[in-house]
Amino acid sequence: MAGSKMPLLLAVVAFISAVLLAGVTHGSEMDLYKILGVTRSASQAEIKKVYKRLAKEWHPDKNQSPGAEAMFIKITKSYEILSSEDKRNNYDRYGQTDDTQPYGSGRYSHHRHDSFYFDESFFSFPFNGKSHRDFADSKYILHFNQYVSFVVPDSYKRPYLIKITSDWCFSCIHIEPVWKEVVQEMETLGIGIGVVDVGYERRLANHLGAHRTPSILGVINGKVTFFHYAVAKEHLKKFIEDLLPQRLVERVTDKNDLQFLNSWHKLNKPNVLLFDQVPAVPLLYKLTAFAYKDYLRFGYVDQGILETSSLQKQFNVNTYAPTLLVFKENIDTPADIIQAKGLKKQIIDEFISNNKFLLVPRLVNQKLFDELCPVKQFHRRRKYCVLLITGEEETFSLGNHEFFSFAATNSKDVLRYAYVYQRLQQPLCEVLMQNKDNAQAPTQVVMLERRNAAGKVFFKPVTAWNGSEENKRHLLEDLEHLQRDPAILIHDAMLPELNNEFASVFVIRWIYAIYDYISEVIDDILHNNWREMMPLLSLLFSALFILFGTVVVQAFSDSSNDKQTKPKTKPKNGSAETRQDRLPKKNFVEVTELTDITYMSNLVKLRPGHMNIVLVLTDASKNILLGKFAKEVYSFTGSLTLHYSFLNIDKHSQWMDTLLGHAQDATQTHANECDGGNDKIDYTGYVLALNGHKKYLCLFKPVYTGEDLDSKSSEDEGGTTGGRLRSTSRDEYRPRKSNRTRSIATLQMHHKLDRLGLWMERLMEGTLPRCYIPAWPGLDKIAPSQ
Repeated sequence: MAGSKMPLLLAVVAFISAVLLAGVTHGSEMDLYKILGVTRSASQAEIKKVYKRLAKEWHPDKNQSPGAEAMFIKITKSYEILSSEDKRNNYDRYGQTDDTQPYGSGRYSHHRHDSFYFDESFFSFPFNGKSHRDFADSKYILHFNQYVSFVVPDSYKRPYLIKITSDWCFSCIHIEPVWKEVVQEMETLGIGIGVVDVGYERRLANHLGAHRTPSILGVINGKVTFFHYAVAKEHLKKFIEDLLPQRLVERVTDKNDLQFLNSWHKLNKPNVLLFDQVPAVPLLYKLTAFAYKDYLRFGYVDQGILETSSLQKQFNVNTYAPTLLVFKENIDTPADIIQAKGLKKQIIDEFISNNKFLLVPRLVNQKLFDELCPVKQFHRRRKYCVLLITGEEETFSLGNHEFFSFAATNSKDVLRYAYVYQRLQQPLCEVLMQNKDNAQAPTQVVMLERRNAAGKVFFKPVTAWNGSEENKRHLLEDLEHLQRDPAILIHDAMLPELNNEFASVFVIRWIYAIYDYISEVIDDILHNNWREMMPLLSLLFSALFILFGTVVVQAFSDSSNDKQTKPKTKPKNGSAETRQDRLPKKNFVEVTELTDITYMSNLVKLRPGHMNIVLVLTDASKNILLGKFAKEVYSFTGSLTLHYSFLNIDKHSQWMDTLLGHAQDATQTHANECDGGNDKIDYTGYVLALNGHKKYLCLFKPVYTGEDLDSKSSEDEGGTTGGRLRSTSRDEYRPRKSNRTRSIATLQMHHKLDRLGLWMERLMEGTLPRCYIPAWPGLDKIAPSQ
């Protein structure tokens, strides 16, 4: 029985292995970049150029080798995908090459439905739910690993604009039209776009520091910056421009043109000039300058000002269309020029990619050496490097100039010309010149071909170089022989890594980075993010105040602390402490006006455990009530959880009715306390204790004691302090005669807050009735009284 089961078991195992192998084979598809022999950062111009060369090389009509047809199909398929921006982004993100598979379905959709199945038609809500997700956003969905491995490295060449959203975000609907319009425009300029769904990528959202939806942020040079303005097209465009470094493009005029163009020798970079009529540098040009900042230096010439008229005449620039000029070693004549009314990104990238290097660049680091002299991959992709080993002294200038002239007249695609200074690249020169001592060897030209990335090369020293005609003829013969027979490279060696000659400017770059960081922090504090930073700044200053206040009190405390204090009497209401026990930390009361500007921070977004004590007044009673209010609450200012404000009822009369109306509907038990009646009420002198976090209020109503301010018997009279009116009416109230010259109305207004101190005691004890409300009414949405 067991023997009969063995064949069946083996068959099942073989079938499962075949299925898994097929899945692995399908998952590990061919590397399109490796087939074309380009890097992942290659531009469209480079991909197109390589494809044309490979198509000619591997076309079955010209190449009779057995694998030529299969290789030609792979090359054609690779170019078809990489030449399309959408297909290339899809391949970079998900590694898929099947055109019939929708964007993101390989990972994102499976991630959603791999555990449970729901009929999406059941959840048909008219907002940003699953069944209503915009398909345009699905191809920009980011995952954590994709962000870390692709977006962050790519952000050193182009900025990214990322939206944080979720399926159940109602506010996300309002920004969708603007977002779509901005994405459509920014993507054509080369800006990366990403979307993070908090419901499925909480890890990435936390990594970015996004704790609410919707949010928009930018990523550049691996650094995350949040967008804090209103979501408008102009604001987002300005946000992208602010992300870019400030010194990308230099303004060039007739005064500094020679200084700009002559910098090619020091910086070892070509110079690019854009002539245009607009006063501001176009965003597309700034993005191009950022992408190629390691290869070229960029300048901008404003044709609309008189200071650039000489430059326009010198290079005969058309004033009706943007013009791009590239200058290399010869600053009098542009090495390349392009002019068009609508300069597109693809055209500019192709133009810049073809002019990334000088005609004869100097090898200053290993990265430049790898790009100028790439490792051989196929026989017909050989690149030979013709290297001049020379010095930077004036005595070498004539020979260097003649080498530049020779390179200009004998340039070919298979040959790359470069030069290197012996003093700065001593280890490399010793290997190529076979000079083991430290003595300065004469100038020499070396032909070499790199065989692997580890540094193995085949080379041949050609001749000692002084720039004579005989040297040029000898070098030309050897180069022609090299293209026919690479075997003339008889020497082989392992080259050391080149020294980074620009490493000395690290300190300057570090200073610039610090300057940019400080400027950004100051800008965030003053303009962008001051509302969110207010709690942190408040906590910081509070800690400093407490620290220094403690030191000052201890240092300057006098012997009065040793005096015996008066015995404390327990208050009648059973409070554990009296008002004299609370020592105010300031000699004044800070009272702010509650307006539509301070409404969110002083009430709606008030921190948990904090309360805002709001005095209701009018323009006529403002001065009188504020003075009385300050005296009554002064002994409570030592508490850090109480804040004091006043509300002008002349401006916001309906807000009080709406607030108390909500309170009456929510808590019918305390209807009398919340005073939600329909009769018109004079709210002057009312005091509200508002807890913004827990959404409740305690109400104080004016109490007329019938006594003067200095009277001590007012505290002994009847009347409740929990927001209930005294039984004595206004008609029965008769003010006492006083020497002070004040009117009866003023005296009555002054006595409205006589019982506020006792009410504050009960508030601190937590014995006051609370009126809970479902939500705070918007102060800006309540129409002011006329």
